[in-house]
Parts: sequence; structure tokens; C-alpha cells
Amino acid sequence: MDRFTSTTATLLPESFQGTSSDDITEQLGYIWYQIKTPLIVPLLKLLLVLCLAMSIMLFIERVYMGVVIVVLKLFGRKPEKRYKWEPIRDDIELGNSSYPMVLIQIPMYNEREVYSLSIGAACGLSWPSDRIIIQVLDDSTDPIIKDLVELECQRWASKGINIKYEIRNNRNGYKAGALKEGLKHSYVKLCDYVAIFDADFQPEPDYLWRTIPFLVHNPEIGLVQARWKFVNSDECLMTRMQEMSLDYHFTVEQEVGSSTYAFFGFNGTAGVWRISAINEAGGWKDRTTVEDMDLAVRATLKGWKFVYVGGLKVKNELPSTLKAYRYQQHRWSCGPANLFRKMVMEIWRNKKVTLWKKLYVIYSFFFVRKIVAHIVTFVFYCVVIPTTVFIPEVEIPKWGAVYIPCIITLLNAVGTPRSLHLLVFWILFENVMSLHRTKATFIGLLEAGRVNEWVVTEKLGDASKIKATKAPKKSRLRIGERLHVLELGVGAYLFFCACYDVAFGKNHYFIYLYLQAIAFFIMGFGYVGTFVPNS
Repeated sequence: MDRFTSTTATLLPESFQGTSSDDITEQLGYIWYQIKTPLIVPLLKLLLVLCLAMSIMLFIERVYMGVVIVVLKLFGRKPEKRYKWEPIRDDIELGNSSYPMVLIQIPMYNEREVYSLSIGAACGLSWPSDRIIIQVLDDSTDPIIKDLVELECQRWASKGINIKYEIRNNRNGYKAGALKEGLKHSYVKLCDYVAIFDADFQPEPDYLWRTIPFLVHNPEIGLVQARWKFVNSDECLMTRMQEMSLDYHFTVEQEVGSSTYAFFGFNGTAGVWRISAINEAGGWKDRTTVEDMDLAVRATLKGWKFVYVGGLKVKNELPSTLKAYRYQQHRWSCGPANLFRKMVMEIWRNKKVTLWKKLYVIYSFFFVRKIVAHIVTFVFYCVVIPTTVFIPEVEIPKWGAVYIPCIITLLNAVGTPRSLHLLVFWILFENVMSLHRTKATFIGLLEAGRVNEWVVTEKLGDASKIKATKAPKKSRLRIGERLHVLELGVGAYLFFCACYDVAFGKNHYFIYLYLQAIAFFIMGFGYVGTFVPNS
């Protein structure tokens, strides 16, 4: 005991030695007061001003897109009316040669659960059989899966389908590298257009009939993008939350970009490119983890226009495990921020596109949606608002804490009316994920350690139901596989803020803080999404 007392005395400053616990508390309070007034209060006020400014930017962006969507719904014309669109008809003299040659690329990597779905759907596309080439780009490292994919290709080839199975000796460039190598094969020189489908995407048979005419009749169009349709959105609450976010992206963001500036980010799949547009833009590049967005920006700087066809939907799968979703969101948040860093000056100096289009790409597309949206969500709702509980000198105006967030949330929810009753869960879920996205955004902006980390999003296919139901109750997990320390830390801070607000605060933020803390704890302990052993 004497040893413990002497050790404690050496760790405490002289002013604290020989004082009671009440005196120590008073001195700690005095130190906090001395630091708070000259340092903490000005810093928090600065953060508040920045967050309110970013909130206004995001609010204006959301309202602008909402107005454009309303106008389009009331008076706008469908893509088939805005551009020349006529069905491709048979030519008696030319025969099938009147149809353009189309390449279908399916990049995949160890896709055991879904490879047969995508290959089968691609081979089922309705198009003259001598005017289409299916190209399976298999980067799998598992020899068993490679054999299965090759056998599946051989099975379709035996039915008369022109399908090519292509492999590489390395995974350089990941997906971008695979697509780039795929375009180098001699038979691709015969093709005019290339449609790209990830391994879990299943296009309808009439997909080419509805997209290719845009490219054939409008030489200025370089890309036609279809909408995603989620086959497993009802699998769990996490997939419903994803559906709400992505439906807004497709219903509003892509539609507005296509209708106003003929530009939007290529979604990496379910789109048809004019091969000459890819080549003119410099081809596929692997300098970021968003090779699709990179190509789209470079192509639009060359003057190519893009068309989004919201009425054409391609079935695909949402990541249903938290692990897969976190990897995907890291890539989707880090990549755009890193691409913004690399291309902002190139966009500004470009002479081929109008000033307004350059401002739209730099400010609206990149800065507000890809950077501000992530940062303000975490810093404002998970740092500034909770911290004001301790510092009553910093007051948040009601319009910034209530009105603007409510309007932004409602505008975001219009894409998925069936999930309006889940709006509170969506807000809490998005706030938790904003921590992960903000971290990834700064990694991209600063080009830090994980800037080029590429982890393929795990797809479960029909096996998700089998694996989930057969999961043993006593399956053992390493603690690190389920625990997320950052989320738990933020949850603990929010919980402490809520308790302090109940005891001493006047802001009455504790209801929100308790709910948000619980959401952080749930995700911090990994109790979100589908659990698949050894996933």
C-alpha cells in the first residue's frame, strides 16, 4: 500500500500532492476552465461555423436537385425523346452486318457464389449471335473457382455462344487492369461498343436493344448507364438502409446529371461504352480505386456526353455483411477524394467543356457530394453537437440543428418511399458510417496508407440464405473480426455526453445522443447485417 501511495505521488503534479480527492476535482475543474475559455470555445465556434457553412452548401445542393427532378417529372422528356432513338431494324441486303459488334466484359475475382448468374445472364442477351462477344475476365486466385468459371464458359460455348475465357498472370491494376487487358485482344478490334457487368449483375435479355440505339444514332454519346435493381434489399435492415441511399443516387443524382450537363459518374457496371470514347479518354487507369469515375471524368473532358436510362434496371446484389460493406464504402469514399486531388486542376484548365460544366463537376459532383457530405455528417452530428453539451457558451441555431437536417433527410428519402418508416434508423446508420467515410475521405485527400486498398466486395448470391441458416450457434469468432474500436470509442463519448446533458445540460440533446450512441455500439460490436461464418 505504501508502495502504491509513493508511486501515485510521483505521477501527480506537485500542486495535486497532499490534497484530498475533492481538492483534486476542484483543481481539475479550474484547469478545464482555464483551457476552455481561450482554446476550446473558439475552436468549437470555428468548427460550428464551418459545419453550418457546409450544411448550407449541402442543403442548397439537395434543394437544387430536388427542384430539377420535379421539373423533369412534370415537363421533362425521357432520354428516348431528348436524343434520337430508333430501334435497330433488320436489313435484308446487309443481314446481321447491319448490327454493330458488341463486346460484353465480365470482370470477376473468386466469385464462387455468383459467377454462373452473370455469365448466364450475359449469354442470354438478345442480339444476333454473330455480332456479340462475351468476354469473361477471370482474375481468380483460387484454382478451384477458376476451373468452375472455365467449365461454365465451355458449357455456354458448346451451345454456340461466342464466349472467351481470359486470365492474367497477375492482378496488376485490379479491375481497371483486367478491363484494360481485355480490350487488347485482337478480336476486340471488330467491336464498336463494350457493355460491362460485374459478377453479380444480371441484365435482362432486351438490355442491348434499349441501350445500343442511343450510341448508334447519336455520335456524341460515349456512355449509356442503366439503373441498379437490388435483389436482396429485404435481406436485413442494413440492406434496406443501403437501398435508401442508392435509390436517391440513381433517382436524383444520376438523373439530374444526365438531364442538365450530360455528365454523371459511371457506376462501373451496367453501362455501355463507345470503345472509341474509352480510347480517346486514355483508356482504363488504376491510379485510384474508382477507375470507373476516373474514366467518366476524363471522357467528359474530351467532350463526350452521357445518358442515364432510369427506366432500364439491371438486377444485382447489395453487400449484406458489415465487413463487405465497410470495405466497399472505404473504396467509394477514398477513391473520389483521391481522384479530386489528382484531377481538380486538370478539370479547371480544360478548354473543351463550358465553364458551367467545369464548375458543376468540381463543386457539385466532387466537392459537395464526395467530400463535404461525408465530413459534415460526422463532424457536425457526432462531434460538434455532442460537445456543445459541455460548453453552453456555444449555441447552435435551431435552423442548423433542426430545420436544415430535417429537410435534407426528407429530400434524401424521396427515392425510396416504401422505407419512410425506417427514416430514423437510416439517419442513425448513416451517421455511424460517416465516421468510416470521413476517415476514408481524408486518406484519399492526403494520399495516406490505405489510399489504393482494393478489396473486392463479397457477394453471397443464393448461398447467403443457406449459409445464414446453417450457421452454427456456437461458431467462434476472433474478437477483432467483430469489434470496431473507433465506433465503440465514439459511442462511449456520445453516451457520456448524453448522461452529462441529462444531469447538467440545457440543450435537451440527450434523446438523440442516446440513440446515436446505441447505434455506434451496435455497429461497433458488429451486430449489423448478415452473419456468415468465415466470411
